[in-house]
Amino acid sequence: MKKTLGILSLLIAICAFTAWQNPDFLNAYNLQNTIRWTALYGIISIGVSFVIITGGIDLSIGSVVGLVGATLALLLSVKGWSVPAALFACVGLSLAIGLAHGLLITKLRLQPFVVTLCGLLLYRGAARFITGDQSLGFGSNFEGLRAFATGSVPLFGGFNLPYPFLIMACIAIVAAVLLNLTVFGRYLLALGRNEEAARFSGIRTDNVIIAAYVFCSLLAGLGGILFALDVNSVQPAGFGEFYELYAIAAAVLGGCSLRGGEGSILGVIIGAAVMRVLYNAINILGIPTHLEFAVIGAVILAGVIADELVKRLIARRNAPA
Repeated sequence: MKKTLGILSLLIAICAFTAWQNPDFLNAYNLQNTIRWTALYGIISIGVSFVIITGGIDLSIGSVVGLVGATLALLLSVKGWSVPAALFACVGLSLAIGLAHGLLITKLRLQPFVVTLCGLLLYRGAARFITGDQSLGFGSNFEGLRAFATGSVPLFGGFNLPYPFLIMACIAIVAAVLLNLTVFGRYLLALGRNEEAARFSGIRTDNVIIAAYVFCSLLAGLGGILFALDVNSVQPAGFGEFYELYAIAAAVLGGCSLRGGEGSILGVIIGAAVMRVLYNAINILGIPTHLEFAVIGAVILAGVIADELVKRLIARRNAPA
């Protein structure tokens, strides 16, 4: 909870500073756009948090987003598949990728870093191959489907709550229940803290790890569908590029330890919000865009350092004299 409050304070500070420098930050359109993109990144960040809690990592998220987005555009716009069939195929592809990752890591004992790094390259190449390295779009034929990514619920004062936020909220509730109120969640945390001890205590650690990677890839695939529908066009060479870094950064900022065994779904969502608000602040304050990664990296590093220093201070205070 302390970590969550810390990252929430950082989010509030960034919002307050940006609004002070440029009041347009608080207009309805900008807030609606920021919330929509926060939700899209929040979905893939929730997925990777489950993997990080096990002590693993998934570097292929951006490429999974690109491959699933390209596959959806190809099946609908070129192959002429029905919407349900195309969505079913994309979900199946996401599940298969997660299952493959989990099996390679648990049965062949390969390092998650190596498996998902190879996946990053493999899925990006596959996306470019199946599309002939050409951009694909949805045109105006699938406006009903695109509404899931671009639609919104009117609230007040011209502000609309984007549908992706509602989708993320549902996913977050399910993820929080899984993590905090189920046996699977307890197993997940125990595995992250000490895999060998968890195995000796009777936990089928391989199954837990496989489930975490399947869940991560499933949400990456869902993110790929929503991202593709939002922009209405997929360029396979760059679509989803670096998204895995944003997702991992959001999870770590939100309290997920890269050592495993620790994490909060609410914290991850706030971490994703910090990432998107930072990006929005860079644009709205007129900071040169080529400094985007430098500014975001500096803020993330400062946040992680502050969290580590506070953790050490608390540990010293609680240590016996």
